[in-house]
Amino acid sequence: MRQTFVSQILNSIADAGRDLLDRGNGKSRSHSMEGLCRDLLTQRGEASGMALAREIVGLWYSLNEEERLSFFRFLQNEEGVNQAKLDKAISAYSKDKTPENLQNLTQAVEAPRQELMRRINFAPGGTAALVDMRKFIVSRLREFPDLSEVDRDLKHLLVSWFNRGFLEVRQINWRTPAVVLEKLIEYEAVHEIEGWEDLRRRLEDDRRCFAFFHPALPDEPLIFVEVALVKGLASAVQPLLDLQADRLDPDRADTAIFYSISNCQEGLKGISFGNFLIKQVVAELSVELPNLKHFSTLSPIPGFMKWLNSVNGKAAKLSAGKVTKVKKLLSEKNWWQNDEVVEQVKDPLEHLVAHYLLNEKRNDRPLDPVSRFHLGNGARLERINWLGDTSRNGLSQSAGLLVNYYYSLKNIEKNHEAYVNEKKVVASSSVQALAKSV
Repeated sequence: MRQTFVSQILNSIADAGRDLLDRGNGKSRSHSMEGLCRDLLTQRGEASGMALAREIVGLWYSLNEEERLSFFRFLQNEEGVNQAKLDKAISAYSKDKTPENLQNLTQAVEAPRQELMRRINFAPGGTAALVDMRKFIVSRLREFPDLSEVDRDLKHLLVSWFNRGFLEVRQINWRTPAVVLEKLIEYEAVHEIEGWEDLRRRLEDDRRCFAFFHPALPDEPLIFVEVALVKGLASAVQPLLDLQADRLDPDRADTAIFYSISNCQEGLKGISFGNFLIKQVVAELSVELPNLKHFSTLSPIPGFMKWLNSVNGKAAKLSAGKVTKVKKLLSEKNWWQNDEVVEQVKDPLEHLVAHYLLNEKRNDRPLDPVSRFHLGNGARLERINWLGDTSRNGLSQSAGLLVNYYYSLKNIEKNHEAYVNEKKVVASSSVQALAKSV
């Protein structure tokens, strides 16, 4: 990662702190992760504290799997909430609700590991290290659920540090530094970028790419969105990705299609940036290209086939026998290229997808994560596109179907309120009709 001017200053302070620690009172110092963390929590000097934090950051990357797990168990067991101190603070505040007792209670509720994480964050590279720490712990939570309290504390701090006020949106183009362009190829999660020529096509004049960045991670995109400038509502993704497709003059386009949105940092899982990014990109494109009248996604339905395969009986208006037949036909090799099979599955599949998106819910929210995301941002479920993505991933996730979520500038907030407050899936009449017909 390139050094910023601020990081150079922080490193110089840490160097001074290292000299101070080395000229200390002669006591031997711990060089273990746990020992360094204990020292950091008791250290009052800014320079020496930054030196310790920098040492912790460097050591983190050298730890093996077991050592990292041991470090998180230390955070869980030794740097958690002191129950006796908390009970005492609760008792004092319940008897006398003074500001001083409230402050003591507030301090007792917070685990010391949160202060430790704040101090680590001061080090050069501290933010990146903490994001990497959470990436590690998130990937191990299913196996080690007892570490969930540490994860919650770390996520709590990252939510504050990565709020919208700190983020910068940048347009990515072919002149963007290669270190960032390489990250796009690495992080693309929806439609794989197959090398530099593919990336070049996605950054040409009739395409746009925007990403959020954080000042502490200047070369690390947090999330990015890819946009195609087209005429009319796109119904399939392969033409948008075709390297040989005709290029369109951006001034002739009337529609911006958001065809890929990729979160880049696993350590920031559960921290949403996409809603802000889409709205800002819509605003910027509206200024740059006033000829654009429509803003829509061309989105996957990643949960559909998982849901369909879990159905053992009837689904929507289809009998158990018809559902079984559809699933059997979809299991045939290259079924989408067989006209006879396509004729049999098209109507029931479109019906099942519409039903799934409109009616299948958990906790009153759509099962499909992409649907939850766009509806929560104020989009309208506009259209279901038959065989819109015939890639291996598209076929395995959603039987090749794609969805347009339409962002109507005048209705975004109204749709958002209907979804949040009324739990309403705002959908076009055509999608609603598909859910009712067979």
